[in-house]
Amino acid sequence: MNIAKQGSNRLYSRETDAEGKSIIRVEGTNRDENRAFIYMSRHFAEKGLPVPRVLWVSEDEMSYTQEDLGDTLLFDAIKHGRETGVFNQEERTLLERALRALAHVQVEGAQDFDWSVCFPVPAMDERAIRWDLNYFKYCFLKGTKIEFSEPKLEDDFDELTAKILSPLRGEAERGCFLYRDFQSRNVMIKDGQPYFIDFQGGRRGPTQYDVVSFLWQAKANIPQPLREELIDAYLDELKQLQPCMAEDEWRAALPHFVLLRTLQVLGAYGYRGYFERKEHFLASIPNALRNLQELFAINKGLATCYPCINELACALLNNHALSPSLEGRDGESLLTVTVYSFSFKRGIPADESGNGGGYVFDCRSTHNPGKYEEYKSLTGLDQPVIDFLEKDGEILTFLESVDKLVDHHVERFIERGFAHLQVCFGCTGGQHRSVYCAEHVAKHLKQKYNVRIHLVHREQGIDKTF
Repeated sequence: MNIAKQGSNRLYSRETDAEGKSIIRVEGTNRDENRAFIYMSRHFAEKGLPVPRVLWVSEDEMSYTQEDLGDTLLFDAIKHGRETGVFNQEERTLLERALRALAHVQVEGAQDFDWSVCFPVPAMDERAIRWDLNYFKYCFLKGTKIEFSEPKLEDDFDELTAKILSPLRGEAERGCFLYRDFQSRNVMIKDGQPYFIDFQGGRRGPTQYDVVSFLWQAKANIPQPLREELIDAYLDELKQLQPCMAEDEWRAALPHFVLLRTLQVLGAYGYRGYFERKEHFLASIPNALRNLQELFAINKGLATCYPCINELACALLNNHALSPSLEGRDGESLLTVTVYSFSFKRGIPADESGNGGGYVFDCRSTHNPGKYEEYKSLTGLDQPVIDFLEKDGEILTFLESVDKLVDHHVERFIERGFAHLQVCFGCTGGQHRSVYCAEHVAKHLKQKYNVRIHLVHREQGIDKTF
């Protein structure tokens, strides 16, 4: 079974080994990148760090198998907090455990580490910083068509590079491991504990960078007060591993790393969205821009250090062409996907767009919670019904096929510039199964694509757009 990927070109699939155990097969596209991951995974495992064990490597090193850690990403485990901005205690605990474990990977993982295997470079240096900054300029900024002074921007880049290089020298002496892409999609949760994946881009570098990547991840939506609590927890762990670390200096350098990482992330979103045409990356751009604007608002001195970037942050966020909820790139209208739940007793919803077509899925082949007294007064929005359907599993199998069909349709409609698609889910009463399915598909499409979602639970009187 293939496993969904985000920005990676590697192919992942779940298989069963000779003993009947589930394993993950990885088909890589770059031998040196594969070698880096294989070495790092084995090295970290020997140190007792939480990573998947590599089980087998092909002779040409283009594929390998690794331990299956399950399906629970930290990103999914903190869904409530991401969507509401209010993180419950369980979510806070998971975030803190991940950051405390990170400190061990950075310090203990660097012990006896062979930096020559790192891909594509062994350490974060001036050249690597410039790569990130140019990524922002050429892959994102120039794609927005916003006018800016290139000499002034380069002046800001020079200043930022100098600020980043200063703590780099101290980290180089300590030889810390820089994960590089430490974010909640690269952390698995198994038995309540974090396990790290996709660290093949790691190298020697500053500890601040990973903390920033994690806490300022655009879609994680972590509020500033919680960030500060988690930074305190991380530093508590780091100081136990490095008693001589200078906390004041570490904290003073942090805002500059936030700025560097945010610019690099915008470059990545621009490249994946504008050039590779992966629409769902464009949906993260406004969140990243809000992080950028918030950074300058909280740290007043940054505007003096980086006047051009500060000015651009305001201009970019106010540029309506970057808002995924209104328009796409170059002012084109976004595809609107209308998702209905309904009761077959009242008929299939009409297509008010006038386009016709789309999908009508019949959910009545799946187990109906409405047959049981304890669920009759509830809907597919209520957790007991959700738990019933997901534990039963029939509806999850049903939705696997639905997602594939609808994804293909959405991608083709986006490519062809169509304005509307309708997807309807019907069941007996329009209360349980159809509501659950409509919610699932609406959230799935919004997370994956740069589209406008119009969600209607007809029999429940719920109509919302996001």
